[in-house]
Amino acid sequence: MSRPSKFYLIAYNSLQALGWAVSHSRVLNSLISTKSFNGAYTSAGDLICFLQTLCFLEVIHGAIGLVPSGVLLPLMQWGGRTHFLLAIVRGLDEVQELPSIFITFFAWSISDIIRYSHYALNCAGFSPFWVTYLRYTAFIVLYPLGMAIGEMWIMYQALPLIKETNLYADFFNRFPFNYYSFVMAVLVCYPFLWLKLYLHLFKQRRSKLGKRHSKKKN
Repeated sequence: MSRPSKFYLIAYNSLQALGWAVSHSRVLNSLISTKSFNGAYTSAGDLICFLQTLCFLEVIHGAIGLVPSGVLLPLMQWGGRTHFLLAIVRGLDEVQELPSIFITFFAWSISDIIRYSHYALNCAGFSPFWVTYLRYTAFIVLYPLGMAIGEMWIMYQALPLIKETNLYADFFNRFPFNYYSFVMAVLVCYPFLWLKLYLHLFKQRRSKLGKRHSKKKN
């Protein structure tokens, strides 16, 4: 990897880690100050929307070979999160007050603080084992928490609102497309698409932590 590419990746991943750390702090401060789970979006929603939109750069990184992740898995993760966040949560004020938003943001922020910190340190050539271990262990709990109790539950709760408001009907009025039916289809497909990402991380975990275990034996 060339020096400019390495410097860019260190800067990008460091800024993402910092952004998610600020988001996490805002979500927790909101909980402490209001003693309520309902203010998570108000406290950190705009910043998280920005950070998640910026993540599209990771699809480009894989497409141009800057990182070895490829295009499909980063695109699936970016597309799922971004649709959920910008189309549903940002589009429906009532959804923003649900306690599940706190759970989603809490799981996302911890996961991404660990993930981006690991990437930045790895690019810099200094990644302590405990950071690598966290990267390939914390997801076991955080990913199902953010996906099932967070994203899927919120989408399910949003369905009556989507139907009642006929959300995005004006935008799709020239196409044979119903957004309510689309979200229902997404809910059916979501666990299967998510499982592909989840199993991929387990494969990476065996590879990364298994190498460390083998070195210790030798």
